[in-house]
This record gives sequence, structure tokens and C-alpha cells, in this order.
Amino acid sequence: AGPVNGSVFRQVGVTAQKTMRLLPASGRKATQKVVVGDQDGVVTCFGIKKGEAVPVFKTLPGQKISRLELGGALNTPQEKIFVATGSEVRGFTKRGKQFLSFETNLTESIKAMHISGADLFLCASYIYNHYCDCKDQHYYLSGDKINDVLCLPVDKVNCITPVLACQDRVLRVLQGSDLLYEVQVPGPPTVLALNNGNGGDSGEEIVYGTSDGKLGLIQITGSKPISKWEIGNEKKRGGILCIDSFDILGDGVKELLVGRDDGVLEIYNFESADDPVLRYDHALSESIASIQGGCVGKDGYDEILASTYSGWLTGLTTEPVHREGGSGEELKLSQEMQSKISSLRNELEHLQMKVLQEREKYQQSSQSSTAVSSVPTFSVNDKFTLNKDDASYSLILEVQTAIDNVLVQSDVPIDLLDVDKNSAVVSFSSCDSEPNSNFLLATYRCQANTMRLELKVRSIEGQYGTLQAYVTPRIQPKTCQVHQYQIKPLSLHQRTHSIDHDRPMNTLTLKGQFSFAEIHSWVVFSLPEVPEKTPAGDSITFYFQNTFLGTQLESTYRKGEGCFKSDNISTISILKDVLSKEATKRKINLNISYDINEESVRHTLKLIHPKLEYQQLLAKKVHLIDALRELQVHEGNVDFLLPEYRSILEEADQLLEEYKRQPAHLERLYGMITDLFIDKFKFKGTNVKTKVPLLLEILDGCDQDGLISFFEAA
Repeated sequence: AGPVNGSVFRQVGVTAQKTMRLLPASGRKATQKVVVGDQDGVVTCFGIKKGEAVPVFKTLPGQKISRLELGGALNTPQEKIFVATGSEVRGFTKRGKQFLSFETNLTESIKAMHISGADLFLCASYIYNHYCDCKDQHYYLSGDKINDVLCLPVDKVNCITPVLACQDRVLRVLQGSDLLYEVQVPGPPTVLALNNGNGGDSGEEIVYGTSDGKLGLIQITGSKPISKWEIGNEKKRGGILCIDSFDILGDGVKELLVGRDDGVLEIYNFESADDPVLRYDHALSESIASIQGGCVGKDGYDEILASTYSGWLTGLTTEPVHREGGSGEELKLSQEMQSKISSLRNELEHLQMKVLQEREKYQQSSQSSTAVSSVPTFSVNDKFTLNKDDASYSLILEVQTAIDNVLVQSDVPIDLLDVDKNSAVVSFSSCDSEPNSNFLLATYRCQANTMRLELKVRSIEGQYGTLQAYVTPRIQPKTCQVHQYQIKPLSLHQRTHSIDHDRPMNTLTLKGQFSFAEIHSWVVFSLPEVPEKTPAGDSITFYFQNTFLGTQLESTYRKGEGCFKSDNISTISILKDVLSKEATKRKINLNISYDINEESVRHTLKLIHPKLEYQQLLAKKVHLIDALRELQVHEGNVDFLLPEYRSILEEADQLLEEYKRQPAHLERLYGMITDLFIDKFKFKGTNVKTKVPLLLEILDGCDQDGLISFFEAA
């Protein structure tokens, strides 16, 4: 049996990823203390006694805490508490006495931290630093943002081997200040953990979790990586924020505990000793920032402790809800529960009274002649990412308090897609696309206690601008925060490790008096997932894949020259227009040349056609459902219908659900084929817009050979 009974221990301030740990059990007591750092800069340490939190120490507020780790001399209990706050690392004893204040030489805030004995590993956005006894040892500049850092256990591998989890889907393994090798992983890695808590038997095994919800285990040997297992995200769950190893099932083998950004907590165990199997999951209402396994609430009963974004600490325990034994024990349990309920009621009444008093006080002070209005501050955790599976963007908004409503506005045409987990009521307002370039205005009204809202949008490549979310929580006085997200010209492209060089490619070449930094800034403007920092070296190559069509793009550029290759003419056409416009803004003359491969058009049409055929068939089936249902009502029996019509009736709900999820899919495909047709002839200097109606007629016929012939004959 897995952990069953959930209990909430206490709430601290808003917490960042990896900021809660369990201190090792000390002395005769088997229960462990909890230590957590929040974004108010407060470190809180507490134990649990009879289901109540008992404070050990609490520090004064300060800069927000971005990481919390435990340390100590190697092979001794790790009970010293280290927190990263701004560019400083502070150390506390388990009693709360500060013994270290180390101001690093980092110009940015610390984003990731790892501690091993006297060695301290710190990362800012792109910079890694290694200190030993607070003295600078090694430094490395990463090619993309660093999300997490880890070092293989020195006592097992006998050398210092740091591993960086970088946003460009790569783990970078270092030796001193140099890159030893890179490990490609299937998504942007967000968190690293030592397998089994100690790196496994070899000490070389690392578990990683990605922002698109994938898990994997890699052995980091001295010369090359060995991939052991990889788990996809078939259930389309959230990104992984935290990982721990702990034997919660009591079978002598440590399970893998995983916390996700959609609030799902998972336990994987190793039944076959090879690949992990999902044994248990539990849904919380907000993202899980930290996860730990240990014995917290009651001696003899292990539990999983999770800290969530808004600072709630929740435990899932193996302690049975109903104890075995006589009625006397059950009576004792009910009395214990009754006293707990009674104390909670008293606390709630006290809080309600306090809120009323404070509200009255605020009303009086706001009406006085010397009133000064203060806008309440609140924290919003947001994430805007492209999903490879359905070529849509997910916008996740998480607020530390309940959301009242979210207004979404866009100055470019985008589709809002349905999200199953979304219980908010959406209403659309009509808007003028001229002269304000206002294409979308939608309001999501949230149900009470909604703290996390997920939206899905699909953009059109070539149309770029800004999506804005106005977030209003349920707090007084009413206040709102605006968050902006860029929809880029090639918004449906995603970084990839390699491409197929055998495809027919079109080439766009730029030459001119521009610097490496200038052309890099144009590429950042045009494409998602490109690091904002100008890469080190003289030149750089990035590979991309179009998530909607599967076409590809290779971009190589240096000072004074850029070369872009794609098997889709429309991609080249969009890049040509955007890069020309950006260069003109900076008054830079560009010499643009292009080499168009006629075979690429046929190749792209063959990629689009199966999707087109599927969507046309789906639309036809959906249009028949009402008529077939009417027949069913009148006739009572549908055995006389052809099998294909009977199967439409049987699958009606699934068909309608799929059609509803992708409302404008068919129009998107028509638009892409039309753009491909126009772009093909644009490069030849011919305007074929008058032939578009004829093209649309052929598309309705859905004949691949006829479509290719039309493209070649036009």
C-alpha cells in the first residue's frame, strides 16, 4: 500500500523550487524536523507533535530564497542548512544560529546550488562557479540558461564531476573549468537528482526531469554518458520540478518521488529492477516546488512531504486512518480528532474576527483626509511553453492567492483551445482589429479557490506580436498585474539536436555590415528557444523543427553573414521579411540571396497532405452526426445503416470532443498550403493571388496528385 492519508502541516511564504528539506533524525527521536526557505527570505524550521507544527527557529525576512540545501563534512550527518539568497550564501546550524555569510562575486542572483563537503557549486543564469572553503576554484560560461546543478559523490567517484542541466535540452558534464562532454536529453531539463540519493552503486547515476514532463536516468562515466531508461509523458502531465529517492512502500528498495508543476505527486518503484513503474499518484491544487520522503509526523510511520508554490506543506503518510484494535482505541482516536477539529474551529473564528477588524481599520483609514492608497503586492508564477504534441502554446498562471479573473488580449490572430483541466468560465468580447490591432479579448472567470489557471493558444507563423494576460486575484483593494508573452514570427518552431540533411532544402543567405550580436538578436526576435545571450565563439548553428508540420530549419550565422536552410519555402519567406525589416530598423544594408529547390514544395505538400486528409474526414463525420442521430431517434434501430455510418454514431462523442479541441485546424492547413503556393511564386517574382480560389476548390477535393499538379502547372 502507498501513502494514503494527507495532512496539511502549515503555510510559509511563496516558495521556489528545491527550498524544503528534512533534517536527519537526531538522538533517540526517529522523527525528523522540516526546514523551508521562502520568497520573503525567511528560513523556518519546525517539527510535528500530535499533528501540530512545533517551531524550532525562524529567521528574519530578507531577499527571496532561491535554493535551500543541507551540508556538512563528508560521511557525517548532513545537518547544516545553507540557503542561496540574491548573490549570497548563508549557513545556519540545525538550531538556527547563523555561522556563514558568503557574498559571492556573482553579478546576478543565484539560481541553482549544490553542496558537497567543503565544495560549493553555484549557478546564475549562464554562469557556473565552484568554490572550495569559500575560495574561487573553477568557472564556466554555459551556452544556454542553467536550471540546476549537481556533483557526483566525491567519495564514490574520487573526483569532482559537476553536471549542469541547461535549457537547450543538454546536460553539460564539466571537469574543472572545461566541458568534458554534453548529454542530449528529450526536453529542457529542470531538475537533477542523484539516483537512490547516492548516485547508485557506481555513484555515477543521475535522474533528470524535464519541463515537458519526461524522466530519465543517465550514467555519467568518465568518458561518455550511458542512458539507462527514459519515461515519456503519455498522460500529458505537468513539468517536473523536484525529485527524491525514499523507500515509502517499505519493500527495502528506494522509490522515486516526483513533484510536477500541475500539482501531481507521483511514486515510481522498480519492480523489474530496470525501468520504473508508476505505483501511486496524488493531485494537489498547485505546483509542487519541493518533495522529500522521511518520518515527520509520527514515529514508525514514513511519509512524503511536499511544499507547494504558495507555501503549503502537505504530508502523505503511511499511518492508517482507522487503527486496528478494540473500541477503546477507536474512541481515543475520535477524541483526538475531535480536539483537533475543535482547536481548528477556534483558530478559524479567531482569524475571521481578525480579518473583520483589519478590514474595518482599512475602510476607516482609506476614508480619512490623510489616506494613502497602497496597492497590495502578490506573486504570480507563469510559464509560456510550446507543446510539441499538438503545436500549441500552454500559458500557466499560478497565483499565491485565489484568482478572480484573467483577461487575455492579443494583437495578433490566435486561437484559444479547450483545456480539460480548466473549470473557468470564458467569455469573448468583440474587438476591432483596426486601428488598434486587437484580435483577441477573452475573460476567464474563475471558480472560488482557483489558484492555478491553464490556457492553450495556437498561433499562425508569420504573424507576430504580443499576448497579454491581466491577472486579478480575489484580494482587496482590487489590483491587477499584466504579464506579456511574445508570439514570435516562427512561433511553432522548436529547438532540436539534429535534422535530416537529405531533405530538399531552400537556402537564404544574408551578407552585410552587421555584428555577431546584431544578427543573433534578430534570430532571438524571430525564433523561440534561442538564448538571449550572444553565444561564445565566432559562429553558431541552431537546428529547429516545425511542431505543426514536421519541416525543419538550420540557421548558421557569424559576423557579416547568415545562412538559413529549410525544406519549407514559407519558413524562408517569413525569415526573409522579418530579417530585412529588423536590419532596416537599424539602417543596415543587407545583400540577400536565395536558392529555391523546386522539389521542396512537393516534399512539403506530402508532409501536409495526410494531416489535411484526416481533418477533412473528421469534419465530414462531425457534420453527419446530427442527421444520423435524428435518424436513430425516428427509426429506433440503425442496423440498416452502412457500417461506416454506424461507427460514426458509436464514436460520436469522441469525434465531437476531438473537433472541439482543435476548432480551426482545417483552416490552418488551408492557410499553410495557400501561403506555400503564394511564397513559391513570390520568389519567382510572380503574383498568383488571383489563382487562390481555384486552389481552395482543389483542396476541397483532397486529391494529393491534383494538388501537386496545380502547384507545378500554375
